[in-house]
Amino acid sequence: MRVPRKAAVLTAAAACVAVSACGSVQMGAAAITGGSRITSATLSNEVANLNAAYKTDRARQVSPQRPVGQETQQVLTWLILFRIYDKLAIQQHIYITPAQQAAQQKMLQDAADSNKVSLAEYVSVLAAVPPDLASGQFGGQLSRYLAIQSALGSRLNGGKPVTSQAEQAKVGPALLHAQCVASKSLGITVNPQFGRFDYSTYSVVPAPSTLAANARAAKPASVKLTPPC
Repeated sequence: MRVPRKAAVLTAAAACVAVSACGSVQMGAAAITGGSRITSATLSNEVANLNAAYKTDRARQVSPQRPVGQETQQVLTWLILFRIYDKLAIQQHIYITPAQQAAQQKMLQDAADSNKVSLAEYVSVLAAVPPDLASGQFGGQLSRYLAIQSALGSRLNGGKPVTSQAEQAKVGPALLHAQCVASKSLGITVNPQFGRFDYSTYSVVPAPSTLAANARAAKPASVKLTPPC
């Protein structure tokens, strides 16, 4: 399957999550954002949805492009990312209309059609997004996230849509900073059972084994557990 330019957006999107691994987590919560829980049940259901999509993908001889065995971290990344971008929209006074969200959904569908796959196959294979998070009347949470990203990118680009690599490089640092500020303000914590958050990549990563004799030595040097903003 040919990977279109939109895939780069989705691939980079998973590197936009910033959270703190410190603090306690309420019982039954996979993570907490701004005092609101992402429940373990919600995470479990969405991981099941993603795995079901992967089963369908493989039946059509299409292989996921994300690491196998990290579905829990991949899904939790998205669930937290959506909340971060909702907070970013509030902080940046960005108000997404149904038309803006529907436009992003159409772009996703057009990209899927051009690759001769379903939307469910497109978002699951390329970005480890459970298909139900990319569906609905105006598109799901994924299209809202993309609409917020697009709106802020355009604002940072002088009111023009970001269409070139040069423009992406221009607005990138400011966009990353806005993401970091939003995530930091949420005071997000994660249940160690499901992983931890690495600020060097803004993604959920598996937690190190508690059986390690020296947990500090076992932690990869590149992992950052505090926000850079």
